[in-house]
Amino acid sequence: MTPALWTALFAVIAALATFAGGFTATFPGRLSRARLSHLIAFGAGYILAAALVSLLPESLRLFDDAPLYVLAGYILAHLFEHTFTSHFHFGEETHTEHMVDPAVSMNALVGLVLHSFFDGVAIASGFLVTPTLGVLIALAVILHKVPEGVTIASLMVASGRSIKSARQGAGLLAVATLAGATLMSFMGEGVKGVGLALSCGIALYVAATDLIPEVNQETSRVYSLSALGGVVLYFGIHAVSHRLGIH
Repeated sequence: MTPALWTALFAVIAALATFAGGFTATFPGRLSRARLSHLIAFGAGYILAAALVSLLPESLRLFDDAPLYVLAGYILAHLFEHTFTSHFHFGEETHTEHMVDPAVSMNALVGLVLHSFFDGVAIASGFLVTPTLGVLIALAVILHKVPEGVTIASLMVASGRSIKSARQGAGLLAVATLAGATLMSFMGEGVKGVGLALSCGIALYVAATDLIPEVNQETSRVYSLSALGGVVLYFGIHAVSHRLGIH
């Protein structure tokens, strides 16, 4: 398969995962807090490993100014989540027990649309480098897509919007992921290093600033083991791909 086809396949899976999270958050038998916390912890470990062991070294290999773009990606994520938006915590924004300002949900939607767009950029950038890197990055994206969908859908409902609007919000994030992947595939080899470095910075922000602090708030130690499980999964996939000769 060509990089474009691999990108399309995994971008669609990531988009579906986002929508699944949004649907789950608005379904009567929705995902429990404990299960969501395990998913967040597991995703945090995997994303952190992928960012530091794959995205960062590959970015540095592709061009010398990569650290500047990694920093830019990190700052960009911060600005859209905590400066341009009035209130946002990734993965645990499930305020179904009380109402929040409608502006909060819209601000969070804007921030998550940008984040989702660069998720798509990351997937395409990875497959433009090697199939192995593309798969590793795509799994990192997919692992946090369900919490992302839960986040925006629950915020929309908590701000007084309808279940239909909540699911449409998750759908918009899914579309943003597809748009990022499509644009990066269209731009091609010439900018894959920049896309990879920006995505690395955003991934580091999601893992270290958004997700890990949420895990640390949990009193049970079992969530730390879930985070470790995410790291182990990353190295397991990495080892299997090399053993199979997928580079």
